[in-house]
Amino acid sequence: MIDAIIRQLFELKWFKNLKTNTVPRWIILLIDMLLVACSYVVFVSSNLDPQVTRTVSSIVRNFIIIVAVYGLVTYFSKSYTCVIRLSVIEDLYREFIVVFVSTVILILINLIYAAFTQDVLFSYWGVIFVGVLAFAMLTVERLIIKYMYARMTVTENKRRKVLVLGTSLDSLILANALKNEIGGKYEPVGLLSIKSGKDKDEINGFKVYKYNADDVANIFVGGGIHALIFDSSAIKLMRNGFADTFIENNIALLAINKVEEFELDDERDGSNISTYIKEVQIEDLLGREPIVLNNTLVRSHIKDSVVLITGACGSIGSEIVRQVATYKARRIILVDQAETPMHDLSLELQKDFPDADVVLFMGDVHNHARMEKAFREFQPKYVFHAAAYKHVPMMELNPTEAVLTNVEGTKNIADLALKYGVYKFVMVSTDKAVNPSNIMGCTKRLAEIYCQSLFYDAQKMGKNTQFITTRFGNVLGSNGSVIPLFRKQIENGGPVTVTHREIIRYFMTIPEACSLVLEAGCMGHGGEIYIFDMGQPVRIYDLATRMISLAGLRPNVDIKIEEIGLRPGEKLYEELLNDKENTIKTDNEKIMIAQVRKYDYFDVCNNIDNIIELAQSGNIHDMVKSMKQFVPEYKSMHSEYEDIDHELEEGNKGNDSYYFNPTAPVGE
Repeated sequence: MIDAIIRQLFELKWFKNLKTNTVPRWIILLIDMLLVACSYVVFVSSNLDPQVTRTVSSIVRNFIIIVAVYGLVTYFSKSYTCVIRLSVIEDLYREFIVVFVSTVILILINLIYAAFTQDVLFSYWGVIFVGVLAFAMLTVERLIIKYMYARMTVTENKRRKVLVLGTSLDSLILANALKNEIGGKYEPVGLLSIKSGKDKDEINGFKVYKYNADDVANIFVGGGIHALIFDSSAIKLMRNGFADTFIENNIALLAINKVEEFELDDERDGSNISTYIKEVQIEDLLGREPIVLNNTLVRSHIKDSVVLITGACGSIGSEIVRQVATYKARRIILVDQAETPMHDLSLELQKDFPDADVVLFMGDVHNHARMEKAFREFQPKYVFHAAAYKHVPMMELNPTEAVLTNVEGTKNIADLALKYGVYKFVMVSTDKAVNPSNIMGCTKRLAEIYCQSLFYDAQKMGKNTQFITTRFGNVLGSNGSVIPLFRKQIENGGPVTVTHREIIRYFMTIPEACSLVLEAGCMGHGGEIYIFDMGQPVRIYDLATRMISLAGLRPNVDIKIEEIGLRPGEKLYEELLNDKENTIKTDNEKIMIAQVRKYDYFDVCNNIDNIIELAQSGNIHDMVKSMKQFVPEYKSMHSEYEDIDHELEEGNKGNDSYYFNPTAPVGE
């Protein structure tokens, strides 16, 4: 009979709307106050305290005081803003706090009134009675609402069975929210406990599963459970290897931010909690502990300064732009030759940083006249030079363009920085500049050498521009990097292609890398090459395997992994230092200074000008030969330019010094 009535109610339009909408919060507040009022009316009607004088005026007065106190406490505690169907323990806890605080306030009011009038407004027994009854009625109200919503979900489509990690209060809130979500995607069937010691078999109706690496497959596969859900507090545990057991067993991992974010935020009513749950990405698991940055130092430099950023629309450049905008630079000059990305970035900045003064300056860094216009017109104090060609195989095919952009372009920007009195020039380099094995890496090493030698020469002339280089490895999710490529290949059904089973790379998140660039640039005094702690290197084959497993697929069963051979210029591993370089510590343990040999500026200019001239004329053979002569550690790998190495070796027989300007290194 009752079920039939409930089913009829659910057919009403108002109830159907509740499946996708929540009740306005002012209605919840009103209902709560009506229940408090009813509690007082019950007390007065029951005549439980006959000694209290009951006149109409005193009853009305006390009624107003009690409801007003409860209303104010409820309003300021925001207990009425919770989505009732998604909360249990936390919601009851808040109601208890409201009742307790209101009771204490009413007793204090009574005491103050008695001190001045030698009488009481209402009996202390009455205040406690109203509190107990109000709490009971508020609890029943919430249980009824939860029950009705639970009945709505009976006929819902089948959901994915999941376990929630942990047995904490937040885990229970998350599990209950998922269970009671209307139209939800997930059905929590239990909690996965990782604590040592004896656990309860059940908590709040959820079965507790004890974690054991050997039993994970039985728990999930045997129980038809599809995934494990955890909140952001468990990400450190996941990064430390806990996730591997699940990945190896092809168990999906799902993550959500802190529970309070969807439960308390006024703009997130919690009715669609599934929208806040995301598939765990490989970037989440490759990340390390957050690096503690000296934001005060960076802010003191960047705030109210004019900052020019080349390559502003690239992965690194655009993140530097965002962070500089966060530090409230007075004006930000975006320099890039890519029209559409520049347009897209400008729209993003208008939305996220509407007060930022952003200048969109289209131009190529090896166009000296165009770049000088930017320096002359805007007079930047800080320059972050991120413009560069970076793809190794592409630059092996187009070596002259690599030289014109990465070497001549850097020379143009560095020379203009000195000419127009820029305070700090920060160049973004790469680990591929260390013992380079390809055109791209060598061009970046040439750029490093030029900037450093220019600084020492400028010092001799009394110039104050500080030239600083930052050097780091691959960034997660950057344009054209391996992770987006693998993700696309997995989405297309494979195969996932790796160049070599043993190839390894260092990875860092884009925001992390750019934050370190900013801090290193601000702490530097000129001439330094800063290197960053990149953590442990990652084997690319293992990366592919984990990404396939995270997608819920089986490596080499559902998705094939194919080795396609090393690409032109590609190493099995990258380095941040060569054998002759040592490091000096800085105040930030994640940032170190590489001790590198110094070069004579005029020798550097002669060699680089020659290389640029050969690039402009299209003489690739002599250009690459000159690069190898000036940077003798540059040895081509898997490249047509290996022939030039052999040519130089043959020419060096019987000659101990065949490099251009053998006196270029002037010190360690």
